[in-house]
Amino acid sequence: MDPPRSGNPVLVAVDSLDHVQQLLRTAGDLARLGAGTVRLVTVAVKASDSPFSVLDDETIVREFADPSHELLERAQTPEGVTVERDVLVARSAAKGLLGAVEETDPAALVVGWRGRSTPGDVVFGTTVDRLVERAPCDLYVERVGREANGVDSVLLAVAGGPHVETAARVAAAIALPNQASVTVLSVDTGDGDAAAFAEAGRAAVAAAVTPEVPVETSVEARDDVTDAVAEAAAAHDVVVLCATRKGALRRKIAGSVPRRVVDRTDQTVVLARSGESVSGPLHRLGELLRR
Repeated sequence: MDPPRSGNPVLVAVDSLDHVQQLLRTAGDLARLGAGTVRLVTVAVKASDSPFSVLDDETIVREFADPSHELLERAQTPEGVTVERDVLVARSAAKGLLGAVEETDPAALVVGWRGRSTPGDVVFGTTVDRLVERAPCDLYVERVGREANGVDSVLLAVAGGPHVETAARVAAAIALPNQASVTVLSVDTGDGDAAAFAEAGRAAVAAAVTPEVPVETSVEARDDVTDAVAEAAAAHDVVVLCATRKGALRRKIAGSVPRRVVDRTDQTVVLARSGESVSGPLHRLGELLRR
């Protein structure tokens, strides 16, 4: 597995002070694998009907200066990590964050999700959905408000596909500073590939960090993947899930299993999506839609 790009920061999307510490902790764990830099990014939305629409961008950034300093003062910087702060102006939060990704070429982007069910075609909320579809970097969607009180074990659920190495990286990054173990779970529904998926996940975790963290594999023969993962989650502090490996719609990218598992566990949950998956047909479709 290729290591994270050492010179690039980990971006964290911040829209309030409420959950910045939780996201900063995960981003800090990831940053230690690379440059050791986390950049907190807030987007000041300058929509046409916004009060900000009559102001120039420099004035808007100045208006956000004091809250930015407050955020840095309140956020506890992870050990061995440098935290920077950016305020951007854009027509939407998604456009601002995608612009930050394009400009920074980050090792990863970490965003929060409150875990509420949403109707229609919206999975995580319109902003996060657009990032899942279009952000050309590794993306981690963490459910906020359900933070582990210490981490002794991390569950990594895998089923093959392009997102396993990205998921393994965050599982290992979280486990290492906490001296925690990682259990790689694969569910055998009868296709015969589960053992190979579990071994690939174990190898990816082992390759992600130095020194290696304790890793074991578990293969469960079950008819229902959601049941197996949700039941296993109860024995762990953090659950890392891979985005679905197939599908052109964001519902399929996010994955029905991850969404159902989230509804059935109180643990900290992180969904991992590889940046390499965005270079395919869906990314090209997104580029066409933006024109």
